[in-house]
Amino acid sequence: MGGIARLANTTAERRSAIAKKAAESRWGGELPVADYEGEFALGGTSIACAVLQNGTRIITQATFLRALGRSRSPKAGTGVLSTVDELPFFLQAEALKPFISDDLMQSTTPIFYRTKSGGKGVGYDARLMPLVAEVYLRFRDSELAEHGEIPSRYERMIAAADVLIRALANIGIIALVDEATGFQRDRASDALATILEAFIAKELQPWVRTFPDEFYAELFRLRGLEFPRDTVKRPQYFGHLTNDIIYRRLAPNVLAELREKTPRRDDGRFKHHLFRRLTSDVGHPKLREHLASVITIMKLSSDYADFEEKLDRIHTRYNETKPLPLPKPATDDDGKGL
Repeated sequence: MGGIARLANTTAERRSAIAKKAAESRWGGELPVADYEGEFALGGTSIACAVLQNGTRIITQATFLRALGRSRSPKAGTGVLSTVDELPFFLQAEALKPFISDDLMQSTTPIFYRTKSGGKGVGYDARLMPLVAEVYLRFRDSELAEHGEIPSRYERMIAAADVLIRALANIGIIALVDEATGFQRDRASDALATILEAFIAKELQPWVRTFPDEFYAELFRLRGLEFPRDTVKRPQYFGHLTNDIIYRRLAPNVLAELREKTPRRDDGRFKHHLFRRLTSDVGHPKLREHLASVITIMKLSSDYADFEEKLDRIHTRYNETKPLPLPKPATDDDGKGL
């Protein structure tokens, strides 16, 4: 509120000077440089992307906005679209706020970098695109459930978000950026080892409560079971479900590495929870982020089959190619093929 009042009492010349100073601050000093640049088609939109020297995959701000059905471009000299609460333009609507997680809000900071030609570039982490699209689709689901219709001013953005999610169903955004920029060809041969080193700790980590009751309550519901309020005992096969829902979709080969690093008891069961082998700076935060997304998908699902379909669409298992959604053959009333 103070910021809004101050802005209202500031002259146009002063606002211009503030914007210029902010732009100079953004572009001053050392900026990461794009080693790779390229474009790829997604949902009928050409997406410009880059890979920075530190491996960060970028979707340029302009194409990020266009892909979300936004045509607006940053005001000259500012270099970025944001609001008083520092949310980017595509998440500024108050109606969207209930569907924006704290983790997403903290990860929407624009990234300023130098292009290969030495120019100025502004973009967002490529992984944000499906997360932002999901915000619009969750808003859509809520509006349809409560009011039976979608506000007309959001129809274009929701339609664009739906197209994005469908287009990303069978191929990961990271793979698209890597292929388009040529980074995939030059990727180090020990890339998988590097990923595992970042995720898997060399020493057993202290136990910290990680899987909330909400996760298991939803899992019981989706499996058609009554959630036991007075005991932590769960069906043994829940461990297999958790491996599939969480660890197989967390990062490449992480489940296999966790199983190898975690000792077993005489009865074959693991001595420690698998998550205690995840690193505190990368593995554990990624696990919590994935869990939050999974729980949201669970809440939006009517049964386990519905949940699996949504989960496969948003968090595909690593090293697995999804089958094409072929239509079912037509049958008559007796179930015989036509």
